[in-house]
Amino acid sequence: MEKVMNCFKKRPDAVSRLICFPWAGGGSVHYARWGNILNSSIEVLAVKLPGRESRAKEPFFQNMQQIVDEVISVLLPVLKEKPFALFGHSFGAFTSFAVADALKRLHNIEPVHIFLSGASAPYSEIRIKAPKRSDLSDEDFLTWLTSNGGTPPELLAKPEVLKLFLPALKADLHVVENYRCSKPDKPFLSCPVTCFDGKDDVPHDLQAWKEMTSGDFSVRMFDGSHFYLKDSDNEKLLLDSITRHLETSDMDYL
Repeated sequence: MEKVMNCFKKRPDAVSRLICFPWAGGGSVHYARWGNILNSSIEVLAVKLPGRESRAKEPFFQNMQQIVDEVISVLLPVLKEKPFALFGHSFGAFTSFAVADALKRLHNIEPVHIFLSGASAPYSEIRIKAPKRSDLSDEDFLTWLTSNGGTPPELLAKPEVLKLFLPALKADLHVVENYRCSKPDKPFLSCPVTCFDGKDDVPHDLQAWKEMTSGDFSVRMFDGSHFYLKDSDNEKLLLDSITRHLETSDMDYL
C-alpha cells in the first residue's frame, strides 16, 4: 500500500476517502498535503507512479492498463471499507476515468463523487484530434510545454531541474496519447461528476465528461491557467468545494 499510495495523515475514523491522481510527470506530495488541510472526516490517498519519488528506480508504465491494474489491485480492499471519491488533474483526470470505468465494469463499485480537472474527456473530438507530442525532441517538447502553460511554473523557472522531469513528463504523455476509449453508449456511473478548469487554460471539452454519469454534473472555473490549483487562494476554494460535495455525498451514502 505505502509503495503506491502516499498518505500524510492516516484517519481510520474518516467518513470517506479522497483518492488523488497526479498530473503528467507529477508526484504525490502536492495532493498528500491535502490530508493535513482537509477536515478529519476525509482521508487523502495520493497515487505514486513508477519512475518518480520513492519509485524513481522503477521503469515508467507504458500504457493506461498498467496504471489501472496496479491502482485497483492495491486499493480494492480499501475501497470496500467506506465511501470514496476520485480527483485527477490533467493526466490525472484520464487515470481517474480509467480507474472508475474498470472498478464499475469488473467489481461493480463506484465512487460517491468524481472530480476531474484541466482536461477534455478522452472520447471527445478535441482529445481525439489532438496531435501527439511525446515523440518530440526534448528541445521541441520544452518549447511546446512552455507555450501552452502545461508545466508547473516553478519548473519553468529552473530549466536544469525541468530537464530531470522530462522523462516522466514524456512517459505520462505517451500513456495519455495512446489511451483510447469509445464514447459511452449510456452512462456507466450514477455518481455526481464535477469538472474544474482554469479560465486562461487552453479550451477543454468539459461538457463531454457528462456522458459518463446519470448523476449530477457541474463545472466550476477558476482564475488562472493550467495550474490554477497551485495558487493558494484557488486551492482553498477548490478544497472547500470538494469538502462540501463529499459531505453531501456521505450523507446520501449513509
